[in-house]
Amino acid sequence: MSGKLDILQPPGWPAPRGYSNGVAGRGRVVLVGGQIGWDESGRFAEGFVAQTERALRNILAVLAEAGAGPEHIGRLTWYVTSMDEYRACLPELGRAYRSVMGRNFPAMALVGVVALAEPEARVEIEATAIVPD
Repeated sequence: MSGKLDILQPPGWPAPRGYSNGVAGRGRVVLVGGQIGWDESGRFAEGFVAQTERALRNILAVLAEAGAGPEHIGRLTWYVTSMDEYRACLPELGRAYRSVMGRNFPAMALVGVVALAEPEARVEIEATAIVPD
């Protein structure tokens, strides 16, 4: 393993689009609790894509406190209140994701939920990062 995260792709498996099947790395593990689409003042962004972009920016703000960035994220778990809304905006969502995260595609899971703790939240994302020694 190098000083960066290594993508794990079993031979013969189809290449995933927008995520990785697995990621390995060595270093300090940073766990980021679920982030939602509000700003420092508690104001929510308008719409699913804008909330997702804000949640990702919030993750990066927490990671920065540990000297980490998007390239250190090994896993993201997304919780969404509407799979239909998620699917309907995939192209726009992809652009928003790349504008924040670049071309870093960690292992990801997407979970549909009935509701989130904050009634206005439409998405919550938690992250696990590995900052190399």
